[in-house]
Amino acid sequence: MPAFLWWLSYRLYQLHLTPLAWLLKAANFVVFHAVLPFQAEVDPHIELMHQGLGVVVHPNVTIEQGVRIYNHVTIGSDAVIGSQYRITICRGAVIGTGAKIIAKREQSIRIGVGAKVGANAVVLQDVPDGATAVGVPARILLRQ
Repeated sequence: MPAFLWWLSYRLYQLHLTPLAWLLKAANFVVFHAVLPFQAEVDPHIELMHQGLGVVVHPNVTIEQGVRIYNHVTIGSDAVIGSQYRITICRGAVIGTGAKIIAKREQSIRIGVGAKVGANAVVLQDVPDGATAVGVPARILLRQ
């Protein structure tokens, strides 16, 4: 349900219905304790596991099809909203419970196609396609 509300608020924002987008963002926060900004680009076919409880996402984020995000995940940046610096979560990626993906002000991060971010990992760099990131700070384990 929160993923649908998030996607719907994104679509309303694209249609320049910003007050309604804000309302849905607020509803997501009140009900699910999730900060899911309508400026983030979100495919409608993502999964927010456990109703997306505690998920926090920066507006400069792109989440592609088939991504699974577990609860208490933070995808953040101190980049200016609307800048060219983005965090991109590519199709089929899995972000484990409590994981943090953090970009610096003038940095973009890409979580590759089919990549996995382990529970409570702190990712500060790109994760290649099919790789797994674990630990604090995260180290990359490549698939053999």
